[in-house]
This record gives sequence, structure tokens and C-alpha cells, in this order.
Amino acid sequence: MEQRVTGLGGIFFRSPDPEATNEWYRRHLGIPVTPHGANFEWRDAKDPTQTGITVWSTFKQETKYFDPSTSEFMINYRVADLEGLLAMLRAEGVTIVGEMQSYDYGKFGWIVDPEGRKIELWEPIDEALAETPADAPPSGPAA
Repeated sequence: MEQRVTGLGGIFFRSPDPEATNEWYRRHLGIPVTPHGANFEWRDAKDPTQTGITVWSTFKQETKYFDPSTSEFMINYRVADLEGLLAMLRAEGVTIVGEMQSYDYGKFGWIVDPEGRKIELWEPIDEALAETPADAPPSGPAA
């Protein structure tokens, strides 16, 4: 089977008080949280000249961004060919949520797993991310 997911793009979770939660993670775990979350930068093991980020972010409890899921968490997976992957998943009967969206830092699509969790798929443009300020929104349309 061809590789579909290339890595972990981010983890997002609901919080009744995102500011207090962010402050707790900043103070106790040293995560460099901005109002939009934190970006963990890394280098590709196969090609250390290539860099990327994994995003960590809290969302307000009442966010609609996780819909139709009621889960407290949403995982974002990095993919190499979002359009091709969405076509394959659709053909396999996987539930696709909404339409793919494109931004200057990548394309986003969403699916639902068998237990009802919404999953974000992201085809990043890492070069654009390297030029993005650290306090800029880290993910797609809801950040």
C-alpha cells in the first residue's frame, strides 16, 4: 500500500478556558504557547535539510471546527497528496467532511473515523510555514 500519511501535523483539543489551559502548559511544561497555540519545529530524518512543524493548539469548548465530531480532540495528519488521498478515501467509503480548502501554507481536508472523530488532513507547504510569524494561526480556517 502506498504511503498516505507522512507524519503528525498537529493535535487540537477543546478547552473550557483555552487561555488558562495554555498558561498551564506554558508554565508547567514549558510549551511556548501563543494565543494560536505552539509550533514544534523538526527536521526530516531522511533529508535533514527539510524542516516541518507539528502544531499544538487549544480551542474553545463550543468550537464548531470539530463538527460533526463531539470528541474533545482532533488529530491533524500530514499528507503528500491531499487531492489524491481524498479521492481514494471517498472511493473506499470514508466519510469526507466539507470541501478541501487551500491556503498559502497548504491544503486541508477532513474525514471522520469509524468512531466519529473528525480528522484533519494537511498537505503542508513547509517553505511558507518557515516564513510565518510564530504567533500566526497554526492551522486551517478555524485557528
